[in-house]
Amino acid sequence: MSRAVAVPVTGRITDGATQEPLPGATVLFPDLKQATATGADGTFRFSSLPRGRFLLQVRFLGYNTVVRTVDTGNPQTLNIALTTAATEIGQVVVTGVSAATEMRRSPVPTTVINHTRLSQAASTNAVDAIAHTPGVAQITTGAGISKPVIRGLGANRVITLNNGAKQEGQQWGDEHGIEIDEYAIDRVEVIKGPGSLLYGSDGMAGVINFLAPDPVEEGRVLASVATNYQTNNHLQGYSIMNAGNKSGFNWLVRGSSKLAGNYRNRYDGRVYNSGFRELDGNGYVGLNKSWGYSHLTVSSFNQRVGLVEGERDEATGRFLKQAASADSVLGVPVTDADLRGYGLAVPQQQIGHLRLGTDNNFILGQSRLTVNLGWQQNLRREFGNALDPAETSLFFQLRTLDYAVRYYLPELSGWNLTLGTSGMQQTNANKGVEFLIPAYRLFDNGVFGVVKKSIGRLDLSGGLREDVRIITGDALFLDVNAQPAAGGEQKFAAFRRTFRNVSGSVGGSFSATEKLVLKANVSRGFRAPNIAELASNGKHEGTIRYEIGETNLRPETSLQLDGGVSYATEHVSLSLDAFRNRIQNYIFPSRLGDSISAEGDPVFRYGQGTAQLAGGEISLDVHPHPLDWLHFENSFSMVRAVQLNQPEGQQYLPFIPADRLQSELRVNLRTVGASRLGNLYAKAGIEHTFAQNRFFSAFDTETRTAGYTLVNAGLGSDVQSARGKTLFSVYLAANNLLDVGYQSHLSRLKYAAYNASNGRSGVFNQGRNVSVKMVVPLAFN
Repeated sequence: MSRAVAVPVTGRITDGATQEPLPGATVLFPDLKQATATGADGTFRFSSLPRGRFLLQVRFLGYNTVVRTVDTGNPQTLNIALTTAATEIGQVVVTGVSAATEMRRSPVPTTVINHTRLSQAASTNAVDAIAHTPGVAQITTGAGISKPVIRGLGANRVITLNNGAKQEGQQWGDEHGIEIDEYAIDRVEVIKGPGSLLYGSDGMAGVINFLAPDPVEEGRVLASVATNYQTNNHLQGYSIMNAGNKSGFNWLVRGSSKLAGNYRNRYDGRVYNSGFRELDGNGYVGLNKSWGYSHLTVSSFNQRVGLVEGERDEATGRFLKQAASADSVLGVPVTDADLRGYGLAVPQQQIGHLRLGTDNNFILGQSRLTVNLGWQQNLRREFGNALDPAETSLFFQLRTLDYAVRYYLPELSGWNLTLGTSGMQQTNANKGVEFLIPAYRLFDNGVFGVVKKSIGRLDLSGGLREDVRIITGDALFLDVNAQPAAGGEQKFAAFRRTFRNVSGSVGGSFSATEKLVLKANVSRGFRAPNIAELASNGKHEGTIRYEIGETNLRPETSLQLDGGVSYATEHVSLSLDAFRNRIQNYIFPSRLGDSISAEGDPVFRYGQGTAQLAGGEISLDVHPHPLDWLHFENSFSMVRAVQLNQPEGQQYLPFIPADRLQSELRVNLRTVGASRLGNLYAKAGIEHTFAQNRFFSAFDTETRTAGYTLVNAGLGSDVQSARGKTLFSVYLAANNLLDVGYQSHLSRLKYAAYNASNGRSGVFNQGRNVSVKMVVPLAFN
């Protein structure tokens, strides 16, 4: 397979100012998934690396990350001096690029949320943990359900990756979340802009890659236990992990659980049926050798979550619950006992997601081949019948076989070329008693080429991709009892559609100086219509309307322009990213006059038009040298999104996040005198969300949303032994300290029923919440 021979790579990591060794620094080859930590004298050693040129990353908390390209076939000792951190430079990204790349060299706007930031956040799910990133928002249904939104676009327009592999659930719906264990995430990479080049259809808004920890260093066996408690909804979270690496045989296994009750706010009190429970397991086992690596991965996500209806008793304002009485269902005011504890009522949903996959990287002389194969099953059940709580109203069984193959050619005169193919086969079956979308089959394949070239201070990259997607929907006939029956009334007509498209991207990053970087990129993305847009025929509980698909829809295509500038000094770091995105054949639902379904819901049919989005993000970090431990971080993000040639009330796109300003004062101290506290941090900040006056008002879809300001704070530290070993880490975070009553424009509960007792419409977001996390690391050798 390869003539690569194991070559030792050694080195030493020191403090650039004092020349003292830095024990415990992480030294990582991202493309090889091999990592180690420096010893007490700052030295490190890799004994089984393949020959080639690979990106090396050195990380140490409180210091700037260093990135170098290393020729592992040329034995050398690497002496690397780290400087005290002024800002997050030197980040490496693996998403949206063919191979690991230093973030400042990528023309595509990218954000990395590292493990430290994730640990310090108070969040209830994986998307909630990253939703305060500039340019990123979330559509929520209470505390347990979040869907990501990038620069105003969500659902099927955002690709979600689980450790580099496509996560395939029922993305077309807003009323269920992303099936990834929050505790299994080490870092998150967010690509803002079309991700069609490497991943095909559905990446028009961008790509979010939730990444697991890198393999531990050779000879180590580690474990950790983590707990989390949150005061607002009494959330209890637990996670236990074990990982090791013995002679290149490495593994990681994790089990996690969450249990949350009803959350509260100052206007609604406890929100009935807003709790959830979750049980997850994930990990991998594999080999890392001089020929590359091969890993078998497993991920199992299981969640039950209550669905808030929001109906109230007019006299008392109490929430109503469904109560069975003979052959009917009554709305009965909830009691105090109903609001306590962790019980879930009807309606509720159950999500199960299982993924098995292989992740392989083979070194072939000076070239490299990666092969990723995966099988996943998504089971989504909805329970809505109080007379028979076990009845599955909706039950989708989605099975997906996905693959991605990339061949990295040898570098030639500074040119790096990658060729590849990726795609999937999918089947979706209806197993419930209600039918919203037909059973269908999907075939998807794309071939692509990506090229990179560095010319002095200019880094150029670009590529092309051609895709084909075939969707076949099955016919369905129902009898008078709404049960499948040949010769009955047609519910869905059979259809077959083929979509072809070419997407591409070209851009550059220019390092004008060591401090100033300029970026520009132009990209063309596409998205094939999803099954709901093509063929739905039924009541969509998530939107509270009857929806009819249109099988003749054309694929969406976008042309996006991105420009950015970043400037970093010892005292100030400034970055500005702007974009303009025009989408042809933009798919959206329109109401069919005054049509009402048999159940009294308004009827909508999917159509197409032209959409235009523009905006960007600006970030400013003030860190007055030599007070490198002090940071004043600020960011502002905005999106303007319209549909062209639309009547009054329909010119704005729905569910567009309001402008947001965030400011945070942060203190980071590596050591605290002679105490046993290490990596102490304290932070306090405000998050101001402006009023959203640009909304899709037609058909009573959206209403104006008032602005609000939240005050947040946090404090934490590692508690160390006398020898400097971390015994445990504590993270304390407080969100909405002033207990402000507010509604996010992207909260689906904002459109719940009117509360006559206080004159307010809808259900409000979570009030004051204090989170306490503890992580106990264990080392067996």
